[in-house]
Amino acid sequence: MMDNRKRTAQTEVLYGIHPVSEALAAKRRRFFTIYIAAGKKVLWEASLRKQAQLGRIPLTEMSLPEVNRVAGSPFTQGIAARVSPYPVMEINDMVMEADPGGELPFLLVADGVMDPGNLGALVRTGVCMGISGIVVPKNRCAPPTPAVSRASAGALEHIRMARVTNLVRAIQRFQEKGIWVYGLDPEAKTPLFSVDLDGPVALVVGGEEKGIRPLVKRHCDALVSIPQRGRLNSLNVSVAGGIAMYTVFQKRIRAGV
Repeated sequence: MMDNRKRTAQTEVLYGIHPVSEALAAKRRRFFTIYIAAGKKVLWEASLRKQAQLGRIPLTEMSLPEVNRVAGSPFTQGIAARVSPYPVMEINDMVMEADPGGELPFLLVADGVMDPGNLGALVRTGVCMGISGIVVPKNRCAPPTPAVSRASAGALEHIRMARVTNLVRAIQRFQEKGIWVYGLDPEAKTPLFSVDLDGPVALVVGGEEKGIRPLVKRHCDALVSIPQRGRLNSLNVSVAGGIAMYTVFQKRIRAGV
């Protein structure tokens, strides 16, 4: 009985076409079993079966309700997989790899993003915009769960994430590496597009309710805002983060970096 509990604690169940297929492609997790809804003929089934065969991964057919039960979600699309936990990166390793002398660092720091949907959307956009990695606090942010992987359309499986106890110290470590840290704040007077984004950059986005915490704000090199023209000044964190990441991406493309 103890062995079963221990094994369950060391695995989790991904669900949905994209999370499972992207985890297979990324090769960062160990696959124990793939569950597929019997009789649910879809375009990706042949490819999935081939990948499972090549990887010698057991494939279990069951009814759709059973797949949903195993995953603990009704949004499986008829596929789930028992896998090893998401491979969280150590902050020291991320700092060491964030070398301005090598690949130009472009990092995202999420302070207090509690909604798995918002974190997943940020990860999805971040992968598209080429961020180097994402840093989140252990206690004030959604963890990298299967729900986040689903919300990211599987992009979580390709991104490096560090979970830290002290977010301020993580920011200071990046600054010591020559990385400029910009905090997104709707009240900031400096527009994001007016600052230098061609060099090593880390963007800090705040949580859904209170934004970036005051202590974290004080340790940013600058606070910047996204100019708006409409009556409302209330962008969702994943939308604001997406706009900010695209702004960095666009300026770097134009600068040829």
